[in-house]
Amino acid sequence: MKEKAEKLRLDKALAHIGIGSRKEVKQLVRSGCVLVNGTPATKSDMIIDAAVDELLVNGEAVRYREFIYLLMNKPQGVLSATEDRNDKVIIDLLEPEYAAFEPFPVGRLDKDTEGLLLLTNDGQLAHRLLSPKKHVPKTYFARVAGEVSEADGKQFAAGVELDDGYKTLPAQLEILSAGSESEIRLTIYEGKFHQVKRMFAAVGKSVTYLKRIRMGDLELDPALALGEYRELSEAELAGLQNFKARREN
Repeated sequence: MKEKAEKLRLDKALAHIGIGSRKEVKQLVRSGCVLVNGTPATKSDMIIDAAVDELLVNGEAVRYREFIYLLMNKPQGVLSATEDRNDKVIIDLLEPEYAAFEPFPVGRLDKDTEGLLLLTNDGQLAHRLLSPKKHVPKTYFARVAGEVSEADGKQFAAGVELDDGYKTLPAQLEILSAGSESEIRLTIYEGKFHQVKRMFAAVGKSVTYLKRIRMGDLELDPALALGEYRELSEAELAGLQNFKARREN
């Protein structure tokens, strides 16, 4: 994916990607540790073209980018938040080089829910994905106490009434196995508080395990262990952006 031309101060660019504070970057420049296109930078406030210029800091190549997009396999016991006084949050799982971008979760997963979580500092994309008007599908795998039936599937397809009287949008329920404990996949098109759990409660059942496996065209990478993350590929990012374009036109 081609970077757009972006001219900005050297110290701002390096601080944004976590090299250090502007004061620390200034000291690096004074020490001759920062090269721009092979030449030592002389001023920390010099203007660079972040999409074109080659930057070296202490002999290592660095790349400026305004936004990052991370795919995480969220573990249980961690909050989908950027800070909390008492509990561990997903930002605590990030290396400093990524935390420096100050990413935030696109939507939330319950503390006891695992699976796909997108983190970014791209507020525009996050807004499009979270807008209630867009109805971006989200697919979950769940284990449910009780036998999930085709009748449940029909109720979900028609929309079920939650405990507060709200009727959900039609959802697709796929029964993987049924018995005293059932396994299912469920695709919903909105993001009400504890929605999946409340939908099953509405049909007299309880969710014992919940994992999000897909959001829009983005799928959870099976190679990611719980708590692990990676940057989106160009194809994955384009898929998210094109997904919105297809459904908005």
